[in-house]
Amino acid sequence: MAMMPEDNDNNRPVWFVSAGAGRNDRASRFISEGIWENVYGTDNEEKILSIMPGDRIAIKHTSVNVDPDRLPFDNRGQPVSTMEIKAVGTVVVNMGDGRTLKVDWTPVDPPNVWCFFTGIDTVWDVFPGGWHTDKLIDFAFENQIQDIDEYLSIPYWGERYAEHIYDSPAPSVDEGSLVADLRTTRLDALPYGVGDILADGCFLDEDILESMLHRLSTKQNIILQGPPGAGKTWLSKRLAYALIGHKDDNKVRQVQFHPNLSYEDFVRGWRPDGEGGLVLADGPFLKLCEGAGKDPDGKYVMVIEEINRGNPASIFGELLTLLEADKRSPNDALALAYPHDDSERFHIPPNVYVIGTMNLADRSLALVDFALRRRFAFFDLEPQLNEAWREWVHQESGIPDDFLAGIAARIGALNSQIADDRNLGKQFRIGHSHFTPPPDTPIDDPQQWFTEIVETEIAPLLREYWFDDASRAEEESQKLLSGL
Repeated sequence: MAMMPEDNDNNRPVWFVSAGAGRNDRASRFISEGIWENVYGTDNEEKILSIMPGDRIAIKHTSVNVDPDRLPFDNRGQPVSTMEIKAVGTVVVNMGDGRTLKVDWTPVDPPNVWCFFTGIDTVWDVFPGGWHTDKLIDFAFENQIQDIDEYLSIPYWGERYAEHIYDSPAPSVDEGSLVADLRTTRLDALPYGVGDILADGCFLDEDILESMLHRLSTKQNIILQGPPGAGKTWLSKRLAYALIGHKDDNKVRQVQFHPNLSYEDFVRGWRPDGEGGLVLADGPFLKLCEGAGKDPDGKYVMVIEEINRGNPASIFGELLTLLEADKRSPNDALALAYPHDDSERFHIPPNVYVIGTMNLADRSLALVDFALRRRFAFFDLEPQLNEAWREWVHQESGIPDDFLAGIAARIGALNSQIADDRNLGKQFRIGHSHFTPPPDTPIDDPQQWFTEIVETEIAPLLREYWFDDASRAEEESQKLLSGL
């Protein structure tokens, strides 16, 4: 057990800890029993062992709120990261098992709601001494009211919510340091939506993104399909963030299907235990479902890249039936192929969503099983060398607009040739991702940049497309570079 510190250390962190949510909310039990336990397995063991008797601690629940009736200000319809403080207390004993603390709790009923600067980690250590951390600590432990206007006067939050951003003077705080601190420590459960997808470099129309999100929330399973370089993988993860309401990689799991992937890899199967035996182990999909079951108020997303590269019907097995949105309940539970016991039944939680991607230009892939198609909504992604693309690339890289317009014209002409070729078709067109630099990446020599992409990415692809006509591939490659 940890020993009591000899004296009060004002530099000690203050701890904000989770106690589950929804049906798995253990806050009341923890308060009545005078304890706190890590309900999420063995994660954070080292951090928990560092907690000392005398440290201040609070039970919190972080979520994203849209309902203005649950917020202390007009959020203008934007989701707001909030943190409910359900109890505060002092650590009495650290049990030394990396999991359990004895705590002298004082319940907060109803919970106090704190906005903006929130922590999503199960165990969040907040150190005093910063403007943003001291405000939070005083709110939680000294009953200080959060000054919403003070936060809205900072552009980092004010640009989203404040009707008049600069009506009140900003506090004396280095905004750059605050933002860097938030991003470095992964504590910023800042809202993320369609507008953020567009700002990150998506060139689709807003209404198309809204339709994708709507179908994802209702159908619960969607597939993004299109030619190589159309941004399928890039968009799938950002749609997941927008569905969740903020960036949270703990609730998004990415898997790539391939011909050798099996049900045993993806769902559950026997694995070597390192001692010459076998142990029944859950795959990534069941692990995601387990996390979702413990957090019914959250949304969890499985992103499956190149879903048709494997055999989806075989990989999903009996879960193919359970994927349907109207079969996400215990009443529809089925026995798994490898149950832990004869009585075990499994259903996919209603807060699990699946986003798949499909590269239609890969000749080695079979058509998707009709049973799988019925369970997914499909969206076609096209090359987007449009005005939105030109504006974004110009702003992020400094490439002149007329040069970008020339690229769009050249690739557009090439794509027309590809689409009209009866041995190829529109699914083989060249996507815009090839010509989209990362954000904030200056391109000092656009001509060299474009030439390198054509010579090392596009020309090899064209040689593969026209493998039986090398002169055609060379001709089309040279058209892209001619007259630059």
